[in-house]
Amino acid sequence: MATLQKIRNHGVILIVIVGLAMLAFILGDFLNSSSSFFNRSRENVGTIAGKDIHYTEYESAKDQLTEVYKIETGRNDFDEELSAQIRNQVWQMMLMDYSLRAEGEKIGMTITSDELSQLCIGENPHELIRGRRAFYDQTGNFNRSYLVRFLASLDQEVENPEQAANLKQAKSYWLYWEKAVRLTYMQEKYTTLLQNLIHANSLDAKYAFDARQASLNAEYVMQPFYAIGDSVVKVSDRDIRALYDQHKPLYKQTPNRAIAYVIFDVLPSEQDFADAENMMKSVEDEFKHAEDVTLVVNTNSDIMYDGRDYSINTIPEQYKEFAFGKNAKAGAVTPITFANNTYSMARLIQVGYNLPDSVCLKAIAAQEGQEDAELGWFEASELQKAIAEPAFHGKRGDRFKVAQGLGEQEFEIVDIAKATPKAKVAIIERNVTPSSKTYSIIYNQAKQFIVNNPTEEAFRAAAGEANLQVYPQFNLQKNTDKIADLKASRPIVRWAFEAKEGQVSDVFECGNQFIVAVLTETNDGEYRSLESVRPELMVEATNNKKAEYVKNQLKGASTLEEVSKILNQPIQTAENVTLNSYRFGNAGNEPAAIGAAFALDANEVSAPIQGRNGVFVIKAGDKVVAAGEFNAEHEKQQLAARVAYSLPYQALSLIQEQAKVVDNRANFQ
Repeated sequence: MATLQKIRNHGVILIVIVGLAMLAFILGDFLNSSSSFFNRSRENVGTIAGKDIHYTEYESAKDQLTEVYKIETGRNDFDEELSAQIRNQVWQMMLMDYSLRAEGEKIGMTITSDELSQLCIGENPHELIRGRRAFYDQTGNFNRSYLVRFLASLDQEVENPEQAANLKQAKSYWLYWEKAVRLTYMQEKYTTLLQNLIHANSLDAKYAFDARQASLNAEYVMQPFYAIGDSVVKVSDRDIRALYDQHKPLYKQTPNRAIAYVIFDVLPSEQDFADAENMMKSVEDEFKHAEDVTLVVNTNSDIMYDGRDYSINTIPEQYKEFAFGKNAKAGAVTPITFANNTYSMARLIQVGYNLPDSVCLKAIAAQEGQEDAELGWFEASELQKAIAEPAFHGKRGDRFKVAQGLGEQEFEIVDIAKATPKAKVAIIERNVTPSSKTYSIIYNQAKQFIVNNPTEEAFRAAAGEANLQVYPQFNLQKNTDKIADLKASRPIVRWAFEAKEGQVSDVFECGNQFIVAVLTETNDGEYRSLESVRPELMVEATNNKKAEYVKNQLKGASTLEEVSKILNQPIQTAENVTLNSYRFGNAGNEPAAIGAAFALDANEVSAPIQGRNGVFVIKAGDKVVAAGEFNAEHEKQQLAARVAYSLPYQALSLIQEQAKVVDNRANFQ
């Protein structure tokens, strides 16, 4: 009982302790069970219209588009620029897909499986399908039977690993274009719907017609802002702040950075040139006497020896006389020469034989009912080696097959050009490039520059003393892939968003250049700061004050002659002014002056009007209406055509703006 009484006496304390223990248990359980949720959120590339885009989805789409590029271009090498293009294209497709899909769900708009089937494999496929070269026949035109055959091949079962890889690539290729067709047609349906909802009415039509037909001449006096000294007016901070608040929506921004950087070019040293020359000398004797030069060349040269047959038109210019001159002899070797930072020498392997310069080929139809295709004449360099070898060593009428994709293509030699002299020449070339030692020396120079100049002020001063140009770069976004023409410069962007303003970077290697940067601006606010736009606001505020100054000067003036005398400015004439005009006389683009002129009665003089470049006083002449019959339907059609041109872009851009996009790609690039 005593124990129970003690518990009662300390009840409040115990409740708190038990409560804290339970809270700790609940939170611990929540955090453990939710760890996968937090991890998933960190793996999201972004969010579009409420849909989280997981990193694996983004990477899968990138891989798919990469395969499409390989098939479409025949390339397997992707440089930094093309890789960035693929990443951006994937993101833009995702933006459009998820934002448009969300919009379609609101209004019940979708694309049925039957619609998609007709668009992809119907009698008249979508232009995206018709434009694929994979479905072209030998004549270079879209052939639906090729499409059908391609789709049928996707269902085959293969065991050969290479064929399986080709089949997987083909399936990915088709799925990409199927998705592209669906997305494109969704855009077309949506914009067509909007275009059918928006029409010009009779008032719009009449206004557009009158704007073209009515014109006038107007006399005016203009006081240019530049003719008034800035010292005449005074602009206060309150004026600047008022303009900033007025224009603030125009200054909306995404987080961005500004940097300045210097370049340390990595160029070959004198020792690099000497090393390259010595290398050439060291293999010269072996190159002259080796029975098979293939290994010698391909081990030491920047260009490989493939046994090609040169003609006098295809051999490098400096070797024409050597290979085809009257003294040309197999086994001859040129001296080592140097030009354009390259050492080279050549050996004549074979000479005095003839082969045709070109062949005429025909592609044999793969199926009955199809026609063979005349492909025309080709030189050896224009053909794949697998086609060139049998084509140039065969005879007229010969046929041969070459593996292409998942199948084979049969060719026929239609004709062969007359044989001309040929020569086999082995060439060793060694371009002089910076050695690792040279890289190290220049890297250390860049590193020392950082150590000695850790602030922006010191950075700029030292760059000037060393005759290093300082390159500015503004408005770097988190997803900026490349800075100016700097190769592999994405790491600089990442650094800029992690560094503090005024901080000097470490050394970045961008191709054959070392870069050192300093972060000059950090802009993370929703809007550009007042200070960053102060110069442009100062111009506008000054012009506003100058306009007030001129208007005060003209109080009481009622004629152009009086205005001209007060301002000491001539009376000018703006001729054939219409509401569609771009210019007003000699004053340039002045829409306020044009609108004011048409608002006046004939011979009426306006009050002072502030324009873009100065203050105007205008006297309108008689309005002239050109002969012409108003056709309401014609005008409406013209207005509708203008809307049809601009509406799709505007509508789709607005949809994406409203999709509440969160872009985290910078965390994964």
